[in-house]
Amino acid sequence: MSQARHLEALLEVSGLDARLPADFMDRCERYVALLLAANTRLNLTRVTQPAEVARLHLLDALAALPLIDAWGPRRAVDLGSGGGVPGIPLALARPDVTWLLVDSVGKKAAALRSFVADLGLHNVTVAAERAETLGRDPAHREHYDFVAARACAPLPVLAELALPLIRPGGRLLAWKGQVAGSDELARGAAAAELLGGGEPSVHASPPALGDHTLVEVPKLGPTPDRFPRRPGLPARRPLA
Repeated sequence: MSQARHLEALLEVSGLDARLPADFMDRCERYVALLLAANTRLNLTRVTQPAEVARLHLLDALAALPLIDAWGPRRAVDLGSGGGVPGIPLALARPDVTWLLVDSVGKKAAALRSFVADLGLHNVTVAAERAETLGRDPAHREHYDFVAARACAPLPVLAELALPLIRPGGRLLAWKGQVAGSDELARGAAAAELLGGGEPSVHASPPALGDHTLVEVPKLGPTPDRFPRRPGLPARRPLA
């Protein structure tokens, strides 16, 4: 069975098959082909079998659609985009949202640019930059409605990387495992409070994804000028 057939079945069972563009499946197939071809050079993903690509990359990304549709963001960032998940599948699914894919590794960013060009994704740009640097750039600081981060960093670190980019009223969404009641969630809440963020909330993913969850952190007010700290420091010395 092809990756597209696997994805169609998963989306139907999960109730995520509504309001996808007519060309979505074909463009997803093309994206996966580009990803796997680049993976032979850049080690972008360990997931390569069609059924697992459909479940662990595409369905995992699209699990955020109900939240995105409820929030209605116009400008979004995919932090630590790597091979383009979740940003590219979400950009294909919702072409009215403008995306910035961010990866500090130049070769990965170059691969992302080639994917974007091949797919004709006019709503996507790529930055080969560290989040800490973007967070201090007036062109990006508190500019975005939504930041997505998948397999990027522990929540206390991620809060400092992402919240400076988000306008008050926007949201961070982190792809996580089972974190309800965990130390990571508590430390993430403490860090978010220092950065203008609110209390995190945990959303379940479709049952096909097992214990995957989506952690939402609202941006309530401006981030203090001293954040983010210099590149590398958030990871070495988390706020909480």
